[in-house]
Amino acid sequence: MALPEDIRIRIEKRLREYCEKKVPPKYRDELRLGFKVRGNSVTLFEERPSFTNPSEWVDIVVAQFRYNLQTKEWTLYCADRNSRWHEYLDSIPSKRFSEILQDVEEDVTGIFWG
Repeated sequence: MALPEDIRIRIEKRLREYCEKKVPPKYRDELRLGFKVRGNSVTLFEERPSFTNPSEWVDIVVAQFRYNLQTKEWTLYCADRNSRWHEYLDSIPSKRFSEILQDVEEDVTGIFWG
């Protein structure tokens, strides 16, 4: 099921701002941040030039945010080495997306940013 339109617009705006601030302009030829919305999930990812072909960029997933339409809460997920998603248990589901994004930014376990 898709995100409600008003929520999708608000989240896309917030993540565009976050991605712009996270990577300084002088490094954007080496690293970019982006996100994809699919259904009720929003996936944050890094983009880096491929080692084998630097003109191609590859995506590396960072985090996934899932919205529950019934509870109106966001839940944070992290990827394992096979890019399978698992609920990140050090984050509490929240109605405020900013709280979940802050958990990614603080990254107390090093699972999102290494």
